[in-house]
Amino acid sequence: MYQALYRKWRPKTFDEVIGQKHITDTLKNQVASGRLSHAYLFIGSRGTGKTTCARILARAVNCAHPADGDPCGECPACRSILEGSAPEIVEIDAASNNGVDDVRALRDEAIYSPAVLKKRVYIIDEVHMLSKAAFNALLKILEEPPEHLLFILATTELNKVPATILSRCQRYNFKRIPGAVISEYLLHVAQEEGLKLSKGAADILAHMAEGGMRDALSLLDQCSSGEVIDEEYVYSALGLAGNVRIIGLAEDIFDRKASSAVRSFNELWMDGKDPVSVLAEIRSLLRDVLLLKVVPPDGGGLASGSFDPASVRRFAIEHSTEELLGLMQTLEEHEVSLHQSSDPKTGAELSLITLCDDGAKDSLYTLKDRLGKLEKALKEGVVSPKQVPDPEEESAEENHAEALQESQVDGSSQEESPDWIEEEEEDSVTEPYEEEIPEKPEHSAASERREEETQREAGAAEDSPDMREIIRIGASVLPVGKRPLITDPATSSWILENGILRILVEPGFTYKALSNAEDAKKIGAAVTSFLGREIRVIFSEKQEEKHPIRDLNELRQFENVEFIG
Repeated sequence: MYQALYRKWRPKTFDEVIGQKHITDTLKNQVASGRLSHAYLFIGSRGTGKTTCARILARAVNCAHPADGDPCGECPACRSILEGSAPEIVEIDAASNNGVDDVRALRDEAIYSPAVLKKRVYIIDEVHMLSKAAFNALLKILEEPPEHLLFILATTELNKVPATILSRCQRYNFKRIPGAVISEYLLHVAQEEGLKLSKGAADILAHMAEGGMRDALSLLDQCSSGEVIDEEYVYSALGLAGNVRIIGLAEDIFDRKASSAVRSFNELWMDGKDPVSVLAEIRSLLRDVLLLKVVPPDGGGLASGSFDPASVRRFAIEHSTEELLGLMQTLEEHEVSLHQSSDPKTGAELSLITLCDDGAKDSLYTLKDRLGKLEKALKEGVVSPKQVPDPEEESAEENHAEALQESQVDGSSQEESPDWIEEEEEDSVTEPYEEEIPEKPEHSAASERREEETQREAGAAEDSPDMREIIRIGASVLPVGKRPLITDPATSSWILENGILRILVEPGFTYKALSNAEDAKKIGAAVTSFLGREIRVIFSEKQEEKHPIRDLNELRQFENVEFIG
């Protein structure tokens, strides 16, 4: 009769246990020295050897001829325990026997001395499933058990075990087994079983086992019907998409090619791939890329190793941490909903479309990524193709900027103001007061500064009669992303005086984005060519206008004024 590989290859001694040497050495020393505890608590994820070590310990404490703490496997006690015929060794599944009555029955039975073996051993698996009343019933006998009694508790969820139980046990934490160790052991088992298992296929199975040897042996058992167990066969037998096809799907997501991504997914679905597994593999690939980016140069050995290293390295160089985090967050949200969906295929397609759409996934990470790209483009004067506007839009922006600049420059020149400005000024003059308010004989500091700026701008207008053309020519040599800022009167002002073109820019982010020595040289060369004389360009920050301080006498002139409201 065929026996499953994980049962056939279950370790029978402590030395055969893989990846838990820190625990097996301690247990062997305790058995050899006779310094045994009355209660043990084994903690760890599934398939790491908790129940196996509990059974070996049960045989070791009852073995007639232990060898350095290991059971001999030949004495009557060892054989009866291996065959499962020893009545003193009791295994209890707490998931199905978690009531207080089950524990009371155990307690009443445990007080009797063993008839055949040295010790009566109770192995309680998944002990965290016991009810509160059952734990209370177990406390007294666990604290002061008879000399012949030994408890071995096993759990995957330590947080659910009461502190009163923890304090009465010796705790042993079982680690996840490294993928390299699992892969090597799978190759050994395959050789003994006559299976043709490739190294790459063993690595994939080890990665999927997530640190559990039992899961790895079960996966190998699932693939054992193949004549040659290689990577492609493992992908096919386990319903995985495969290295190359997942990388291609990830490229479609990074390039925002929704149609290509959906077509690729449909091909995988037609080949029998599970939609949830496909998304999980994409997330695993993104995780490898993120680890390589955050923990260079090789992800600190934390990556799964299931994907082409060159492709993973290329993705890490081309994409930011924020973008990867945003994609992984979106994938995780869709995976959770996919488990509850009645139509996983449609749910996976919607997930891929969302991943390929910038606007449909504005999470905090993606917004930070887009802001970072914009700041980098403004700083370096380089914009991505998505940021380059159409020629018609660019022309409209330039015309709008020229119109605004024209209104600013014309208003400051010494030439006669247009008729529409004079008419507006005449219409705006009203006489709301009955008595004439005397003019203040002294000018404030702000008024004097405005007069000086007006005279300077008037001189600039005389020096360059067509300032609009200078602004247009100077801005034309800059990258498209900087033109709206440098031509907008709200953010910058151009003053040409004595061969120096001074560009006053709003302080802060705008000044940092525009004040570039290379851009100043470009603008200076363009304006020099246009005017036929040497022009030097200087970027300066605009000075904030400070409002003058009013005294009380100045405000008293409005005491007898009646306002029309």
